[in-house]
Amino acid sequence: MPSEHRHSDRYPIEVWGKYRLANGVRREVVLKDLSDSGCRFYDKFSGLRGGERISIRIETLGPYDASVVWSEGGYVGVEFAQRLYGPMFDHIRLKLSGGH
Repeated sequence: MPSEHRHSDRYPIEVWGKYRLANGVRREVVLKDLSDSGCRFYDKFSGLRGGERISIRIETLGPYDASVVWSEGGYVGVEFAQRLYGPMFDHIRLKLSGGH
């Protein structure tokens, strides 16, 4: 997967999330490799392209505005418009993901 766009460390997690396109289409996905600046997820049928804007919910948190940075083979890497707030990021990483 492309990594040249990363600005901070990613943590291997698996939490449920949803993304929403500008046209209102919503999809449930498993979010992985979370950092305070973005995440990765797999969506076999997404068709998302670099530069596309979406909003993401992480479990019940959000929505967070994000942009697709890359997509390859069903995997999608996104960057949040604003970094996740430190305590919120820790909560997601430590509590929601089961402490991974």
